[in-house]
This record gives sequence, C-alpha cells and structure tokens, in this order.
Amino acid sequence: MEPRVRAALPADVRAINAIYNHYVRTSTCTWHLTEESDAGRLAWLRARTPAHPALVVEIEGKVVGWGSLSTYNSRQGWSTTVEDSVFIEHTRHGQGLGKLMLGELLRRAEALGHESVIARISGEQTASRRLHASLGFVEAGLLKAVGRKFGQKLDCVYMLRTLRQP
Repeated sequence: MEPRVRAALPADVRAINAIYNHYVRTSTCTWHLTEESDAGRLAWLRARTPAHPALVVEIEGKVVGWGSLSTYNSRQGWSTTVEDSVFIEHTRHGQGLGKLMLGELLRRAEALGHESVIARISGEQTASRRLHASLGFVEAGLLKAVGRKFGQKLDCVYMLRTLRQP
C-alpha cells in the first residue's frame, strides 16, 4: 500500500510520541532531553492553527512519520516565515517518507501564503541536511557549539527555502 499524508488527529498522539521520543533518547536530531508526554503532545496538537498544520504519514493505517509547520518567531514581522519539523519512524529510513512529508509541508506552506521555510538542523545530521537540500533548501547560517546533548557540543545549521518573493 502507498504511503498517505493526512492531518494529524488526537488519536495519533501516541504514535507521534513513539516516533519522536525514540529520537529524544537516541539522537541529536532533536535537542529535547526529556520525552514528550501524551498529554503534552495532545496540547501541542490542539494548539495548532490552520496556518501551522501537523501532518502524519501512514502506511496501511499505521502512522510511520509526522511533520509540522510552526511559527518561527512570534514577532509580526516574521509572520510569513515558518519552521518545519519532520520525524520518520527509525525503522523506515531510506523509503522516501521524509521527502514525501517535507514535500507536502512545502506545498501546504506555499498554499497558506508563507514566503519562506526555515529548518534548524543539528550539524552532524547529514541525512536531514541532504533531505532539505534535495527539496531546494540552501544553507543560510551556522551557529557553532550552541547546543549540548549526550555530553557533546552541537552546531546548528540553518537551512532556508524561499517559496515566493514578497
């Protein structure tokens, strides 16, 4: 069966957290140090606005990934810039699901009138950097040693995709 991207629902919270919390425990792709609770994730989902959707990708009815568009900065001057998040179940890497999800987020961002999408990526996350580059993101900045996880200092790479000119 083909993967399908759809809006995230409250019933998806447990699956979203299972995917995300794996990375909290094992990876620097998120700099969260504590796992997200189902109650916290449900509050996050309910706080989404139409301009900032949360999506899931499912195969045969099972959620195998999720993504979202979030406010990049709360100041009004940033209102047409969003930040993307994409997380795929770790056993499903290399199947094109990240590209499917990020592509859908970009389509929706443009349809919603956003002008640019920013990705903040941990410097050593080369797969995420390659994924974003494959969909037209360019490196826009580097913050050296600004994060810390698992006892290591981490760089943050900013990548930018311009959707339309203001």
